[in-house]
Amino acid sequence: MSNQVINIQFPDGQQQVFTKGVTLTEIAQTISPALRKKAIAGSANGTIIDLTRPIVEDTQIALYDASSKEGINVIRHSSAHLLAQAVKRLYPDARFGIGPVIDNGFYYDIDLAHPLVPADLIQIEKMMKKIVQENSPIVRREVTRKEAQQLFAHDALKLELLADIPEHEKVTVYEQGEFYDLCRGPHVPSTGKLQHFKLMHVSGAYWRGDSKNQMLQRIYGVAFASKEELAQYFVFLEEAEKRNHRKLGKELELFMFSEEAPGMPFYLANGQIIRNELESYLRQLQAKYDYHEVRTPLMMNQRLWEQSGHWDHYKDNMYFTHVDDQSFALKPMNCPGHMLIFKNDLHSYRDLPIRMAEFGQVHRHEFSGALNGLLRVRTFCQDDAHIFVTPQQIEKEIALALKIIDEVYKVFGFQYDIELSTRPADFMGDLELWDQAEEALENVLNHLGLPFTINEGDGAFYGPKIDIHIKDAIHRSHQCATVQLDFQLPEKFDLTYINEQNEKVRPVVIHRAVFGSIDRFLGILIEHFGGVFPTWLAPKQVQIIGVADQHQEYVQQVVKALRKDQIRVGIDNRSEKLGKKIREAQMKKIPYILVLGDREKDQQYVTIRKHGEQSLHEMPLLQFMDNIKKEIKQKAIL
Repeated sequence: MSNQVINIQFPDGQQQVFTKGVTLTEIAQTISPALRKKAIAGSANGTIIDLTRPIVEDTQIALYDASSKEGINVIRHSSAHLLAQAVKRLYPDARFGIGPVIDNGFYYDIDLAHPLVPADLIQIEKMMKKIVQENSPIVRREVTRKEAQQLFAHDALKLELLADIPEHEKVTVYEQGEFYDLCRGPHVPSTGKLQHFKLMHVSGAYWRGDSKNQMLQRIYGVAFASKEELAQYFVFLEEAEKRNHRKLGKELELFMFSEEAPGMPFYLANGQIIRNELESYLRQLQAKYDYHEVRTPLMMNQRLWEQSGHWDHYKDNMYFTHVDDQSFALKPMNCPGHMLIFKNDLHSYRDLPIRMAEFGQVHRHEFSGALNGLLRVRTFCQDDAHIFVTPQQIEKEIALALKIIDEVYKVFGFQYDIELSTRPADFMGDLELWDQAEEALENVLNHLGLPFTINEGDGAFYGPKIDIHIKDAIHRSHQCATVQLDFQLPEKFDLTYINEQNEKVRPVVIHRAVFGSIDRFLGILIEHFGGVFPTWLAPKQVQIIGVADQHQEYVQQVVKALRKDQIRVGIDNRSEKLGKKIREAQMKKIPYILVLGDREKDQQYVTIRKHGEQSLHEMPLLQFMDNIKKEIKQKAIL
């Protein structure tokens, strides 16, 4: 074949010959003018590239429009450049850090003397729209390091980024109109492709996330493929604000925070009821599957964390104290303590698997700016389990752990996605064992027929893991449950059991969490249910309202009957109008309101108003009690 032509393979496997140097734009045009118009970016042999990038060798390609994940990410990255160009026009002295893609949008870190306020964002957004109308081509240009140094001679942040680019890597600059930026790309073909965006807010951010560096101004924005998606996003934000767990936590008196313990939640009586119910449910389920609950100390000697390997990976996030001239640390996780418990006894292969569980309180330092209600705290309770197994038991025990996770998540109505996270760059241990561990996890998922994606390089330092991402009621994703396979800690702690040949051999450890952090899981539940908890979880399950003082005797009779069956019940006997009492009980999101008057008293009935329903209905007290007990036992969702 001539050196002037190349083979292009399409996603469906078909191939076509093109002239060397052809661009994805030109290829799209040969398929249809409509495809060329819709295309945002493409890929060459799996690497996302600009549509205008010349292709000079045989290549597998794909084309992406704005509705694809690849396409919208390119739009969002290009929107960050659009933002930077607008800022540069309005504030010529601005210098720029980085402008990455984030969930739903982008941000850009900017060094600017003028402190930006919301009114400034309106002007910046107007300038962005003007640049969109100009429809300037976005052009990729390869430059030498010397040329780049000259281009960014007055921008110390860009020079720092330039110095970090590996010597073997090409240096590229993207230009649009008068603006240029150091960037790997790719980008949309022109600024006219960036139509549906909105600037959200500005905050402070340390350069490169290091508090020792200068503080920059970070402008956040969102960008979508269509006007409709942008509008839907703001509807989503409105719904998310209604469900905000910090707001609902205060209204429903679930938890509080204090400056005396930043990032450490105080659980009020209502919140503690929910926590107790969550723990009790999982405790009973684990007992059914022969888990044995243990308790390990909150504080242990520093040498333990050095031995386990956590010191090298977590010491900057740990809390320390000195006792008797020795350094101790509050535990950031429970696993080393469980290793010590296993080592305390001799074990035979007949004893395995040993399933060890703990609701363990852990402490990890988080920057104050990262704290977020119950979702990001400095102390939380992990529902940890460590399962000590023989190599032959690995896959069966992982399957059991996944079964328990599935059973729990179905109770809350969660759908979920599964991710297999593989060996990270800072992994500990032998490559062969890592390969064996990754293969075991993949085998289980395939055998169970569970779809999953690979998350390269995101495993724990001691082993690969299966992460479960739940979807809440407004389709946000949260990583909670995890199953991790570990050949390393048994080695670190010299754990052994006696095998069938009477030899001492190493067990394998499976780390497993269902809720993950009970605190975080509770925050997710508050937002998932919008504070309207299913009856089994609700802090107060029934609110009783007597119509008048003469009905209080019957009120007390009903209260006594319900409490005897361990139903959480409250009474509103204030001298207020009936309608006001009902409205306030509804606002407290109590599942059932019982209104008791003459007829109810005479017939031993209750009049019921279920949360979220306008209609009232009557039934005998005993029937209501049977119904609510059944609902609680079944853990039904309202």
